[in-house]
Amino acid sequence: MLLAMDVGNTNVTLGVYDGKTLKSTWRFATDMEKLADEYGVLILTLLQHEALSPDDITEAVMACVVPDLEPVFNAACSRYFNVRPLSVHAGIRTGLRILYDTPRDVGADRVADAVAAIHLYGPPLIVVDLGTGTVFDAINKDGDYLGGAIAPGVGIASEALFRRAAKLRRVELTRPHAAIGRNTMTSVQSGILFGYVGLIEGIVGRIKEELGGNPKVIGTGGYAEIIGRETTVIDVINPDLTLEGLRIIFELNKG
Repeated sequence: MLLAMDVGNTNVTLGVYDGKTLKSTWRFATDMEKLADEYGVLILTLLQHEALSPDDITEAVMACVVPDLEPVFNAACSRYFNVRPLSVHAGIRTGLRILYDTPRDVGADRVADAVAAIHLYGPPLIVVDLGTGTVFDAINKDGDYLGGAIAPGVGIASEALFRRAAKLRRVELTRPHAAIGRNTMTSVQSGILFGYVGLIEGIVGRIKEELGGNPKVIGTGGYAEIIGRETTVIDVINPDLTLEGLRIIFELNKG
């Protein structure tokens, strides 16, 4: 089986593939202080919960946007699964032509998202990844990666607000009954949730104008479900898009 690992700034997402079938997925917080053994034991525990053993993992692939953690996960995989992950970096086969000014600057997770979206839905496309950052990726009708836009993520923006405004308390990110909040809690919920809906709709609209045609918009990332329900500009929500892209890239480089 293939262990796919998306190591992000806020969360780590894992998936186990049996062939092309995604058997199980897990998410846990990224911790810069954790050692390879700690991550290894954590992954082992998650596998055991799904009745999987270390021997079931015969291959691994990783997208890591936290440079200091790449050797940590390499070491964990080597010690606990006896495999060395294929890391998504410049120079490996992706089947994706990147027209960014500096192609090496495109994050591995953005590459994986684009590869999966093209394979699953066909270009032209806009991928909206709602995670640590709110990231927009534009793919033209020829399947070329053009670039996109990056805004602060919902969590980062919310945390900044709560830290800098002494009288505002943290609230759960849920949908308020109306855009006009009748108390501080619902006012904050409205501003955050509907504010990001407006941001997404505005940027997607501008990218569509520049791309032309009728690109399909794919939402992914930890906040995709809650925000995607509030807008019609996101056509498909696929929480496993990055993992699927990692699987496809691994298959392209296998052997």
